[in-house]
Amino acid sequence: MDAFAELLQVGGRSNSLGRAAEVVDAVVADPTRLRELLDCVHDEDAWVRMRAVDAVEKVCRVDPGRVDPFVDELLTTWTTRDQASVQWHLAQVLRQVSLSGEQHDRAVAWLVARVATTDVDWIVAVEVLRTLVGFASSGVLDAEVVAGLVEVQRGHRSASVRRKADAFSARLRPGRG
Repeated sequence: MDAFAELLQVGGRSNSLGRAAEVVDAVVADPTRLRELLDCVHDEDAWVRMRAVDAVEKVCRVDPGRVDPFVDELLTTWTTRDQASVQWHLAQVLRQVSLSGEQHDRAVAWLVARVATTDVDWIVAVEVLRTLVGFASSGVLDAEVVAGLVEVQRGHRSASVRRKADAFSARLRPGRG
């Protein structure tokens, strides 16, 4: 079988996920290959990184526990990436995996920093807010803190983010869910 990085290069230079679904299937079938996939997130090619983080998130959807042993690594390496697709997929992964108290604190600090201003990619803003609202809804994060960040994003330049912020604001109000 081809190395994952080679498979993830295929797909052109568009928003295509290329052969990422094949990589997801391979990791689901053989969990020992998750390390190979995670290594692709550090590839020099931004398209390989984008497809790799998408594949990791999809593996996480199938079995979040598979990614749990790598949470510290993700919080150390993925959080240093400026690439928007890495950031929004990390936000998605963080709402699916099990986090220790220290990991939760690190995750929240990183998430909050993404949406503390409106100078954030629109998809990153939405996915980060979705994760923070989920944390607040499950009682592991103060809803007032999240409500303040949602309010900040109500001023985002993207109409989509503003609409999502309105919806998230409604979810954070007492008696809503």
